Amino acid sequence: MTDLELDPVIHVQARLRVVATLAGIPGGDRIAFTRLQNVLGMTAGNLSTHLRKLEDAGYVVVEKTFEGRSPVTYVALAAAGRRAFETYTASLEALLKGALE
Repeated sequence: MTDLELDPVIHVQARLRVVATLAGIPGGDRIAFTRLQNVLGMTAGNLSTHLRKLEDAGYVVVEKTFEGRSPVTYVALAAAGRRAFETYTASLEALLKGALE
């Protein structure tokens, strides 16, 4: 992929929203699936589908655990996902800058 190509995994609107939201969380931190779902206003099924695609690309880490007896799923942006998002935003800025010149 050249510098001016947009990553097709991230470029899908729903996945871009997920990655941008996760990028706003400090590295090493994570967010509960239900909290992410509420922040994004997505259904559980839709969010799960997009997270699976991002996880397959190595961009997010999904951890299923228990708190007491209740299952909880946490989501975090992987280092590769953070780099991919930085590259994506730089490419988008370059494309927009080129379009304005």
